[in-house]
Amino acid sequence: MNLVCSLITAYYFVVIGRIVLRLIVDFGRIPYEHPVRRVEELLGKLVDPVLRPIRGLIPGVPMGNMSLDLSPLILIVGLSILQRVIC
Repeated sequence: MNLVCSLITAYYFVVIGRIVLRLIVDFGRIPYEHPVRRVEELLGKLVDPVLRPIRGLIPGVPMGNMSLDLSPLILIVGLSILQRVIC
């Protein structure tokens, strides 16, 4: 059980890291060759397969010319609930 709990915690931090790095990459206009961009892409490969089904179920919240993606928040809440149930 400790291994499962540790993996859930680690994935939780991967999701948080992906959110933060995505904001840095998008608003900072980081070039493709930059290491931060490459780390963000690696985290995206770990997180995006889980976020895609959530994005399919829950559309983004419109905010002017863009929409706010709530899927990472829902994933974090789901991970927290799963961790409390299992651990």
